[in-house]
Amino acid sequence: MFQLYAAIWRVSARRQVVLIILSLAIAALAAAPLEFQRDIVNHLTEASLDTGQLFVLGAGMGAVILLSLLLKFLMGFLSGTLGEHVIRLIRRRLVERASAQSNDLSQGTLTAAVTAEAEELGKFAGGAFSDPVVQIGTLISVIGYISSTQPGLGLIAAGMILPQIAIVLLSQRKVNRYVALRVKLLRAASEQLSRQDITDEIAGIEAKFDEIYDTRRNMFLWKLSTKFVLSAINGAGTVAVLMLGGWLVLHGRTDVGTVVAAVSGLGRIQGPTAFLIAFYRQVSANRIKFELLRDLIR
Repeated sequence: MFQLYAAIWRVSARRQVVLIILSLAIAALAAAPLEFQRDIVNHLTEASLDTGQLFVLGAGMGAVILLSLLLKFLMGFLSGTLGEHVIRLIRRRLVERASAQSNDLSQGTLTAAVTAEAEELGKFAGGAFSDPVVQIGTLISVIGYISSTQPGLGLIAAGMILPQIAIVLLSQRKVNRYVALRVKLLRAASEQLSRQDITDEIAGIEAKFDEIYDTRRNMFLWKLSTKFVLSAINGAGTVAVLMLGGWLVLHGRTDVGTVVAAVSGLGRIQGPTAFLIAFYRQVSANRIKFELLRDLIR
């Protein structure tokens, strides 16, 4: 994984710094709407909010959300264009390698690498640094906010994440084996298809397609089973926050706005958590593809 990130940094360091700065700004704004929401709910339940204050708080919440969306738009555009730059760079190097030593690189393998593999790896490179920074920053910002308002609810929020990390780390090792096998099978099938006379190769090609199907099916089983368990953990966390928050409100130990903000906060952290899990899977898969592409370029 270190070699993959080192290679991405070498070809895009300046652009990555800009994306990281934008990511930190987005993460810093993540918990701000929750504070506005908490104030609005508490003032409404206490009947101490007039129309003017309501509109001021609503305008402040809307301004923060709009600023965050604008920063995300800018980051998405810069990340996407950077990904396309890396795709172009990989394809150029593959073609240069093939033209320099045409006998060492088969046409089928080159075709698969230039089309599918370069595309996937390049897209990943665009957000390789900024995407995890903004999501991890969002988790820290939101969980920190919930913990500052009610430590017990913050503990539940943090407790939802740890078991999910352990489950993904265990399951992804198996998925990685299927990823490597699928890439190799696709290359082999592309090589057979690139031959001038494929009449004698039909049986072998179809057998490769069957192997690819079986590999993808096993990947789906592992991924969906993991997703089921993670979703169950998220659901249990939401119920726990509502039960504990309700108990605290009934005993006068917290306010309704804090509970509402905590529940909203759980929704905010479920997105980054799901993204980071998917991102880790993507990193693991692209690490394997990077190693296979690096072998071709070298």
